[in-house]
Amino acid sequence: MPPRVNPTLRQCRFGTELRRMRERAGFGGSELGRLVGMNPAQVTQMESGRIGISADRLRTIAAACNCANRPMVDALADIIAERGRGWWEEYREVLTTDFLEVAEVEHHAKTLTTCTTTYIPGLLQTGSYASAVFARVYPPLPRKDIDVRTAFRVQRQQVVRTGKIPLRAFIHEAALRMQFGGPRVLADQLDALIGDSADKGISIRVVPFDVDTFPGAGENVTLAQGPVPELDTVQMDTSSGTLFFDAPADLAKHRSIFDRVDSAALSEDESRDFIRSIKKEVEAKYA
Repeated sequence: MPPRVNPTLRQCRFGTELRRMRERAGFGGSELGRLVGMNPAQVTQMESGRIGISADRLRTIAAACNCANRPMVDALADIIAERGRGWWEEYREVLTTDFLEVAEVEHHAKTLTTCTTTYIPGLLQTGSYASAVFARVYPPLPRKDIDVRTAFRVQRQQVVRTGKIPLRAFIHEAALRMQFGGPRVLADQLDALIGDSADKGISIRVVPFDVDTFPGAGENVTLAQGPVPELDTVQMDTSSGTLFFDAPADLAKHRSIFDRVDSAALSEDESRDFIRSIKKEVEAKYA
């Protein structure tokens, strides 16, 4: 089978974990290849996600690298066993790779934890709010592009709306007050958040302005937890696009950040009341 031209984020991550396994064993690519019956080029392609391997070869590599982390190896074997295309592939010709990779990460997560400072988390946005967020992009997008991005964002929400994946959302007060599309859109969005907060699979916690020192990152960040901690992924939204981090040091840093945010945020009940109070302010001021 020829090498993949455009491996997915998940395929690349699989290869990255094999490279880390090899490096922890102190092997170069050629040395590992000799041990498991692969040539150096195949090892390079495997570690870049351009070729797949069988579960048997995975376990041979793990044994050669003296990897005793069985849960991790089993999780990698599960990736090999995956078949079929994700729903997001239907959008490959119309959206940039960033959009598809976010959906892919969310779909395979065991839990999702997000912290936002500038807007409501995408997984909790109403259609009108999401459309307004995309409408403020500069240079302006054509209406059809805004509609496609909005439809994609709403479809992404199924991972939490169906209860498949638990979501913890830490939302800074700034994001609750930032307007996209005007006061009516914001009020409707806040009302939707209040409803979502009653969902047993969705936890919404507010970080108010009066917290002494905001403990989170300045960017909007999501931690997607995998089947084992080694397969966690950090997603960061920036003005230039979406960034993904999976190095152990990055994962440890952001786990600590989320722990700090958790200690500073209001409780779920307090957060629900807080959102209600902001909604009343918006409705009173702009009625």
